[in-house]
Amino acid sequence: QVQLVESGGGLVQPSGSLRLSCAASGSISSYVMYWYRQAPGKLREWVAQITENGWTTYLDSVKGRFAISRDNTKNMVYLQMNNVKPEDTAVYYCSAGALVWGQGTQVTVSS
Repeated sequence: QVQLVESGGGLVQPSGSLRLSCAASGSISSYVMYWYRQAPGKLREWVAQITENGWTTYLDSVKGRFAISRDNTKNMVYLQMNNVKPEDTAVYYCSAGALVWGQGTQVTVSS
């Protein structure tokens, strides 16, 4: 079973950009990979996913602003976040197959 470690979170101003990374300890090539997020006081929310073949789907509120990608040769998954909004503030989690989870990385959008 792979282990996942997210990085790249931090404080960003509204309309800014951030790139989250998820490093896996082993091969992710057979997994659908996900990004979820959880804001304070709210349930964990699905944000985006990318299939083994690279097909992507997104939460409506991030469509056109976020982009998920993967590099199976490096066992990495990314979430490029553009034009971020205060409501994007949350802990972001990477998941392999919705079975294995990372520890999360905090994203705070504030001026």
